Amino acid sequence: MASPKIKYPRLSPEQWEKAWQQHWRKSQLNYELPISFNPNALQEHEFLSQRRTATKERERLDRITREFEMGFRKLGNLGPAVTIFGSARFKPEERYYELSRMTGSAFARAGFTVLTGGGPGAMEAANRGAHEAGGPTYGLNIILPHEQKPNPYVKDSFKFNYFFVRKVMLVKYSCAFIAMPGGLGTLDELFEAATLIQCQKIGPFPLILVGQEFWSGLREFVAFMASQGVFTPEEVGFSRIVDTPEEAVELVLSSLPSNFRRQLKPLPPKRARQATAKKKKSRKK
Repeated sequence: MASPKIKYPRLSPEQWEKAWQQHWRKSQLNYELPISFNPNALQEHEFLSQRRTATKERERLDRITREFEMGFRKLGNLGPAVTIFGSARFKPEERYYELSRMTGSAFARAGFTVLTGGGPGAMEAANRGAHEAGGPTYGLNIILPHEQKPNPYVKDSFKFNYFFVRKVMLVKYSCAFIAMPGGLGTLDELFEAATLIQCQKIGPFPLILVGQEFWSGLREFVAFMASQGVFTPEEVGFSRIVDTPEEAVELVLSSLPSNFRRQLKPLPPKRARQATAKKKKSRKK
């Protein structure tokens, strides 16, 4: 049973600013990254707070190159994949966790590999749904000041130090982005892809938002921005907001070229898989 929705008080602009200042006052060096004992996070802190020599910049470039190489090597043979984003804060049995779980399951059953950020919340739920359906699912983890551990439902987890490298991998190896309800990280990935599409760097590339109630405010704001002339409505795809995983799957399938769709291998129903597994087991005996 889904837990009841949590309602947060709406803050005035003054209250919002005060809360923000109090939250970040605990950090040092004027809103720099928090101190962490994670050596990879400390590298990022050092990069942002100190001058870099040419030698150190070359060393950093080498690390970036190795990370790109790792991503290309490990993700190059995934087959058709979708990336599912969403908040790390949702808990099992909560409304959006279960919606994300069903979405991961639906895409796995349709024959897609399911990619996520590999962490908790909606990411875990999507990986879990795909895993329970019997499909391949992977996590592309980012190393944070407070380390984010891979969730237990991924077939494999790939660790990235740099957000921009991970973004390239997710765009390069996905044929669609599915945005579950989420926060700044979800919006960051969503608008990054939207910008690439608008500038015709990638595409066609479906951006599908799941959860009418959650995303309706964003659609209204984007429509307002379009009315002010900052872009035209056809340049962004935020009108595609659905409520069910099945609708999201159908939108992605209808957007794929026919030769690409033929690469999909939909999973048989769970009962059929179980019966096949029993037959194989009995043959071995």
